[in-house]
Amino acid sequence: MNRFRKNRGITPYRHTGRRTGSPLLCALFFPAVILYHELLLRAFDRDTAFFDLALLRVLLFSAAAGLVVFLLLDLLPWRRAARIAGGVVIGLGAVLLCVERGCRATFGLYYGVSFMGGMAGDVAGDFGSTVVRVILGLIPFILLSFVPLAAYIPLRQRVIGDQGQEMPIRIILAAVLVACQLTAYLLSILGPVKNYYTYEFTANTAIPHFGLLTSARLELEYAVVGVPTAPLDAFLDDPLPTATADPSAAADPSDDPSGAVSEGPSVPIPSGPNVLDIDFETLAEEETNETVQSMHKYFASLTPSEKNEYTGMFEGKNLILLTAEGFSPYAIDPELTPTLYKLTHEGFVFHNFYQPDWTLSTTGGEFAVTTGIIPNWLGGNDASPLVSASRSMPITLAKLFAAEGYAVPAWHNHTYTYYHRDEYLGNFGYDYHGIGNGLELPYNGWPRSDLEMMEATADSYINAYVEDGTPFHAYYMTVSGHGYYSWGGNAMSRKHQEAVEAKYPDLSETSQAYLACNMELDLALEYLVDKLEAAGIADDTLIVMTGDHYPYLMVEDGGADYYNELRGFEDTESDTSRYRNTLLMWSGCIEEPIEVDTPCSSIDIVPTICNLFGLDYDSRLYSGRDIFATNYEPDQYSNCMPLVVFANKGKGNAWITAAGTYECSTKTFTPNEGIELEDEEDYIKRVSRLVAAKVNYSKLIVQEDYYKYVFADSE
Repeated sequence: MNRFRKNRGITPYRHTGRRTGSPLLCALFFPAVILYHELLLRAFDRDTAFFDLALLRVLLFSAAAGLVVFLLLDLLPWRRAARIAGGVVIGLGAVLLCVERGCRATFGLYYGVSFMGGMAGDVAGDFGSTVVRVILGLIPFILLSFVPLAAYIPLRQRVIGDQGQEMPIRIILAAVLVACQLTAYLLSILGPVKNYYTYEFTANTAIPHFGLLTSARLELEYAVVGVPTAPLDAFLDDPLPTATADPSAAADPSDDPSGAVSEGPSVPIPSGPNVLDIDFETLAEEETNETVQSMHKYFASLTPSEKNEYTGMFEGKNLILLTAEGFSPYAIDPELTPTLYKLTHEGFVFHNFYQPDWTLSTTGGEFAVTTGIIPNWLGGNDASPLVSASRSMPITLAKLFAAEGYAVPAWHNHTYTYYHRDEYLGNFGYDYHGIGNGLELPYNGWPRSDLEMMEATADSYINAYVEDGTPFHAYYMTVSGHGYYSWGGNAMSRKHQEAVEAKYPDLSETSQAYLACNMELDLALEYLVDKLEAAGIADDTLIVMTGDHYPYLMVEDGGADYYNELRGFEDTESDTSRYRNTLLMWSGCIEEPIEVDTPCSSIDIVPTICNLFGLDYDSRLYSGRDIFATNYEPDQYSNCMPLVVFANKGKGNAWITAAGTYECSTKTFTPNEGIELEDEEDYIKRVSRLVAAKVNYSKLIVQEDYYKYVFADSE
């Protein structure tokens, strides 16, 4: 009897351990699951090469992460709990995978986990129907994502055995784990993608190079210890060759070789740099924070823009600034949008204006338009517009105009808290109102009407100016042009459906709907101009408008690119041409169109407005520059030349100067007609370094709260 009981207790124990806990199956299952998820995401991403060195990094990181998961579960003494935990881990991984795929399919970007978590409530509340549409489009991907969970359920007892692994097996697996992780780490920090793993980390750049799980790990790690600091000294310019002309010497605007302006007002031309009384050298000597000290040195090294024939052209007059949702040049039609056509052809006419995709969707474009600073991801996760809500922002347009006695109202015809817009626009100095906070509109569907927003707001500041002389700088963020672009998905498109179908019967519904919803923006501008003219103040007011980003929702992930259809030629999101836009700058006082050929972008709007209105500002403190400044030579490098910077999406930064265009996707430079560079290789190196400097120092402006150090006495 005793012998029988002994065998009964021992034999099944050993048999179960062998049958349900195969070391090979246990060791491979979780790495295989993670690798499967990573490869699935990669396979569905049309913009990421499947077979390259990144695949090896993803393989090694996946193996290491899978072994970590297994060893942790294997150490749990409660086997049932360990198996449940294993299923939960696989299920959560599948959910995260699907969410990231949804972001990529919808916005063309990957987002950080905490950023998505912070926006989840707004998205679900305001775009519920859109979320449903995205989910329906992802059904094949979702089903494939949950295949590992379906396989795990019947295999769970074999993957996580009753007895766990013996210690020698655990040691071997731990050694393999360390080897995989160390090798992947070295491949990441010693190769050309080191910056994406460290100081330029974002989810959008990290996932294609290192995988989703590694990106999530880095996000958590950097949230705790902070993102590594970029090598700031490497961004400082080398001395220019002595034969090169002094870039700070003011050029004669009448001989402007860049074609920046063809003609302008016949008035005495102001001279001198656009600077404030800031002693950067002394600030650097007295600063103990090494990063801030480097920033002082960097801004001291910049050549300021010079005053020019347009300085003070609108001094004392009014400003209306608009960031138009999804606006592009292809929304302009002489018949369908006659006011847009008028305002973009009868004022300043910009032929080389761009609104880059800053990878932050609407909030990035709005930040560039309202601050003159390049938008960035901070810590790989926090968007600079959101972080700026708690930073010193003394040189925004709202605060500069308010200091001159201007009223500074702002409106948005969507939920006023979306993107935390109430926080950052409030911190910029605007008296901001939106739906739910002082702005009520007759129509409550999606999207709301830009015309109704203008009808509800324009009288307030126009009447105040007419009645008591209070000048105004009004700001609008529109929403009528928001995707999805279909008759069923956009109420403003339906409103103008008949007119567009009559003129463009052969276009797709997507392209027709895009044109149609922008007709509502046109009506809003028509109403605004009529009001200004009726009040007799159109000559006293400058209207400025551009888009927040090109209408990327016209591009179906892996499918049709309706933006190419609308334009009549093909390119991709890797090409700079995709981001060419229009800067509307019109006033009733401009009698003849003023042609502008200078390359420029949304970050140039604020310093240009400062110059036009004769405001006291320091041109070195913005990422952009006054478009009309002429103190540069188009065929020579200088740090004050025209420069369009495009966001880094994992392939580097593309850029455009007066000399030509550098495409990061192909690593090629195309000179403009008539331009011959003395040393093209050196020029590309210098401009690329200047671009890196502008990107990194714009990040640090917000991250380090830099302006509080510069304007400490005025805070």
